[in-house]
Parts: sequence; structure tokens; C-alpha cells
Amino acid sequence: MTNFVEIGQARDKILSLKLDQISGTSTTSGLATSVDPKGYLTSLNSVVLKTEAEIGDIKRARMLFDSLVKSNPKHSPGWIAAACLEEHAGRMVAARKLIKAGCEQCPKSDDVWLEAARLHNNDDAKVILANAVQHVGQSVKIWLAAADLEQDVKAKKRVLRKALENIPNSVRLWKETVNLEESATDARILLSRAVEVIPLSVELWLALARLETPERAKAVLNKARKSVPTSHEIWIAAGRLLEQEAMSDPDKPTETRNKELDMVDKTIELAVRELRRHQVLLTREQWLKEAERCESDGSPRTCEAIIKATVSMEVEEEDRLDTWVGDAESAEARGMVGTARAVLAYALKVFPDQRNLWRKAADLEKAHGTKESLDAILSQAVHYCPQAEVLWLMSAKEKWLAGDVPAAREVLEKAFIANPESEQIWLAAVKLEAENGELGVARELLVRARTVADTERIWMKSAVFERQQGQYAAALETVSTALTKFPKFAKLYMIQGQIHQMQKKFPSARASYAAGLKACPKEITLWVLASKLEELDGKSIKARALLEKGRLVNPANEVLWAESVGVEERSGGAAQAKAMLARGLQECPSSGLLWSMSIWAEPRPTRKSRSVDALKKSKDNPLITCTVARLFWAERKIEKARQWFSRSVTTEQDKDIGDHWGWWLKFERQHGTPEYVEEVVKQCVAGEPHHGSVWQSIAKDDKNVGKGVKEMLEMVADVLQ
Repeated sequence: MTNFVEIGQARDKILSLKLDQISGTSTTSGLATSVDPKGYLTSLNSVVLKTEAEIGDIKRARMLFDSLVKSNPKHSPGWIAAACLEEHAGRMVAARKLIKAGCEQCPKSDDVWLEAARLHNNDDAKVILANAVQHVGQSVKIWLAAADLEQDVKAKKRVLRKALENIPNSVRLWKETVNLEESATDARILLSRAVEVIPLSVELWLALARLETPERAKAVLNKARKSVPTSHEIWIAAGRLLEQEAMSDPDKPTETRNKELDMVDKTIELAVRELRRHQVLLTREQWLKEAERCESDGSPRTCEAIIKATVSMEVEEEDRLDTWVGDAESAEARGMVGTARAVLAYALKVFPDQRNLWRKAADLEKAHGTKESLDAILSQAVHYCPQAEVLWLMSAKEKWLAGDVPAAREVLEKAFIANPESEQIWLAAVKLEAENGELGVARELLVRARTVADTERIWMKSAVFERQQGQYAAALETVSTALTKFPKFAKLYMIQGQIHQMQKKFPSARASYAAGLKACPKEITLWVLASKLEELDGKSIKARALLEKGRLVNPANEVLWAESVGVEERSGGAAQAKAMLARGLQECPSSGLLWSMSIWAEPRPTRKSRSVDALKKSKDNPLITCTVARLFWAERKIEKARQWFSRSVTTEQDKDIGDHWGWWLKFERQHGTPEYVEEVVKQCVAGEPHHGSVWQSIAKDDKNVGKGVKEMLEMVADVLQ
């Protein structure tokens, strides 16, 4: 328990002492004194009052330390601890007395001397450390502490020079001395002396090389290599020096520069051989770390040279590809793009026919490189893997995005030669011509494609192309021909039904969808389109029946259940819609789509608790994440809404849902800055979404053919309610 009486008495005593002191220095006899009220009150506040328990603990500790220093007076930590205790108790005089005794008893312990210096003021500390030097002249810590006490740089230098006379082989002292030098020439002279005295210090050799001119630095590093043949740092510094020299003059001829840069590779190769000869065996991981360090320090070629020389060490032949891909991915994840690039470049030399490896290298350049570097990678890729359609398409797309349509055509022409029956390449060529206004060429390409490749997708794209140009008769004719070849391809029935629907020929559309459902009963979109047609024709009962039949054929399908709920809502049966939704959730308990509908069906106060259930049951489905973001938006919790919108487009799969990007853009238009809006658009363009009910309805509208991701996103954001 705290004894307040004792505390009061202690404070009274301090007060009377203070008053006695002040009264001794009164300025005039009588009333006025030199009391500074502010300073006086501050000093009172600084008095630390000890509780009874603390006082008892101090007394016990004092007895223990007293016993310790008496029984073992040569034990320096005992003296230091005893002095610290007195300092803690506020008895500085006793603390200094104890540490003085400690210095006398343990004159060879530098810690005691340092503690003594700490407990005294600056001038006394200098005297103490001067005495210390007499006893422990070989202690680097004592000399450094003595130098720290000096305020003047000249005095510091004097102390450190004196220290070096006593301890010439201390790297730390040399470094401290060099750091004080303002002139590079003086620092160089000091370091030259330092490496003579301590020839095995790699640090000092490297410091000296950094201060020298390139030519003299080479000589320094050669000397260093002879003195310390086991140091990999010296070899790496030599490589970096050669690279720096090669890149120093921008007007240097490319051939000369390349020759000089090849010397970097040779130097690092020699380094690995020499180090092995001297039994210095660094692991692959250590070399990779050194490569990353070189990249961070702005030496990409040295980094590349290290990778070339060491990346195949300690790797079994059959594991090489996986190991190197893993190395590149982890380097990229750490932001070490140069290291990742070098690893992939080496892997591609060993495995030039691996299309996945080329794809990884192309993706790396697309994310972090320039257009020129990406073009170079893709040109090599299609040369080594001419059958890899995806690489041809990437190459053509990049040229097209850069605005070079003739170059894109040229790439696709070469791709045709290598892959004459490739559906993807034919369709890419059609898209290129159609979006650049060459409709005749596009139509001709489709005719040729149907002859050469003759796949269901090419026929389908031909029909879509004719429909987009308003040639409905030609489109229907194409679909009819295609259906004789591919009667099980659902999209053909959809296109046929949609064209009839646009022409208001409901019986023909109905017949198309019915034929499609008979041929492809597992195609969900066909069931939905057939149902929507009946609704459009005012036959909700028939739409309901169709969806029920669809659910029997395709059990536990969230889209069909969602459409059934929509039919009930649109026909004005809110209670039936709620019942239908409950049935749907029983059959599809983890459906993000149905849970999202369920949240919006709830009254406003219970939506939040419903969303918590939804997140648990749907395993953080992106649809639910987006719904939660919209709930926060409705509550004006702007930052939280922004975080949840960001979470809804985290993974590659989530980024493909265009509706989420639309909601986020709509939110930022209302509450964000132009920078936020720009960032959402930029991320969406990079994500290239293709799915989402609203997104697809706008993307597949013939009026929007050829529109880019940015325009589509803005249209989706405008439509969303």
C-alpha cells in the first residue's frame, strides 16, 4: 500500500530545503527573494518519489551488490550494477564513488571505465578515459568513446590518430578516421595506409577502390584479390567496375561497349572458378542474393553475369526448368525484375522450345519492360516456337495496340504460314481487319477460314459478323449451314433465335430455342434466353415452366434459380420471389449470386447481418464482396466501400467480372477524386474483363462492336442502378 503520510513528509522536507537554499541567496533583506516560480515548480515536478515497496527493493538490492563487490572485487559487472542501482535511487555521488572503486579494482575492464565516463560530466569523462587508456590502451571502445566526447572535428581526428598508433589493426578505427576526412585525397591516403596494415580487410580494399579513378581502382582490386583470394565481394566489385566503365561514355560505339560488357561475364566466370579453387563454395541462393544486390546497386549487367555463371549450380538436370521458373517468380515478387529477366534468359537458352517459358518472359516484359524489349522477346519466341498460337497472337496484339496495323498484319501472315489451320489466328486476322474498317477483307477472310479451318467457332463468328453488319438473311443462312455441320453447338441456336427475336418473329425464335434445348439441354444460357423470349411475348407462365424444366435437367444451377426469382419479381409476386429465392439457397447453399439477391431482398436494417452469413456460406465470393462494398457505399462509409470494391477484383478470376469494375467506377465518380477514377479505369483496362450480366449484355450488343474496355466500362457504370 502507498503510504501518503510518508510522501507528504518527504515533499515537505524537500520544500523546506529548497526554501533554505533560496533564503541564503536573497537579493534584499526582508521580503523579496530570487525565487523563480516557474523553475521552482518544474524542479519540484522532477522529484521522483519512491513508494515504500520500491525503497525496500532498493535497500535489499544494495545489500546484495555490497556483498557481491566485497566477496568478488575483481568482478566488473558487479561494480557496474551497484553504481547503476545508486543512479536509479538518485544518489549520483554514491554511484560515482562506487564506479571509481570499480575502476581501481578492475582497471583492465573497459566496460567499467565506459560506465564511469557515462556517470560523469563531459570534462570529467575525458579525464577518466585518459586514465583508462593507460590501463586498457588496446580497447577500441574506449578510444571511440573518447573521440565521441570531443566536440571539435580536429580533436576527434587527433584522438583517433592516437588510437591508430596504439591499435593499428582495427578496421573500425580506420573506418571512423576515414569518415571524418572531408577531402577524398586525404581519405585515399589513409585507406592506402590502412590496407597496408590490414591487408585481409575486404571492406577497406573496396572503400579504397571506390575512391580511386577507374584505372587505379583496377590495380587496387587486383592487389586486393591477391591479398584476399577467398573474397567474392572483390570479384563482384571488379565486375561492377568494368560495367561502369563500359557504360560511362554514351557516345561509345555499340560494338566496343558490347566487348567491354562481355568482359564482365568473363570476370564473374573466372571468379566462380577461382573461388572454387580456393575452397570457397557459395550456394546458389547466396549467389542469387549477390545478383539481386548488384541489381539494387544499379549494376544490371553484373547481376546478369552472376546469374549466367551460377544459376545452374546444385540443380538436378530434370529439375532445372521448375527451379529456374521458381527463381524468376520469387525474384519478380521481390521487385527484382533484372534478376528475374536474367534467370528466364538463361533458361530460354537451355530450353528454347518451351512455349510456357517464352510466355513467362513475355508477361514479365509486358508488366515491367519497354515495348521494344517485349517485341524482341516475342520475335524470338515465335522463331523458336512457331506452333505456339498464343505467342503469335500476343505479338500481333502488341503491334496493333502500339498503332502499327501493317506490322500486326505481317505477324499474322507469318502465323498463317506456320499454323494454316489455326482457328485463333484466323479469327484474330478477321478482328484486326473488321476493327480497322476493312469489312470486305474480313468477310473474305471468314470465307477462306471456313474452307481451311472449318471449325464451329469460325462458323459462329461468321454469323455474328453478318449480324453485326445488319445482314440478317446472310447470318441466318450461315447459321443454317453451320447447324448441319455442328448440330450440338449451342451458340448457333442462340444466334438464330436472337436474330428472329430482333425481327419480332417470336414463333421462329421459339422454334430455334426449342431445337437448341433439345440438342443441348445442359446449356444454361439457352434456357434463360428461351424464358426471356416468353416473358417478352407476355407469357410469364410459360417462362416459369421452361425454367422449372431447366432446373430439373440442370439441378443446383444458380443462374436458373436467379432467373426464376427474376421472373417472379417482374410478374409482381414479391412473396413468390422470396419463396423461390429460399428454395434456390437450399439447393445452392454457397451461391454468391443467390446470396447477393438475398441480401438486397432483406429490409435495410437486416442487410448487414445477412451479408455476414453470405460471406461465410459463399467462401468470400467476389459477388458478395462487391455487394458488401455497395452496402458500405449506401451507409456513406467511403473508405470501407473502397477497400471492399478493391477486394472484389483481387484475383485474376475476379478481375474478369466487368460488373464489379462498373460499380467501382460509379462509386468513385460519386465520391472519389479524378485520380481515383483514373486508377479504376487503368486497372480495369489491364484486367480486360469479359463476364458479368450487364457487361456481357452491353459487349454483345451489335451497336457496341469495336469499342474498347474503357468505353465499355463507362457504359456499364452508366447503366448500373
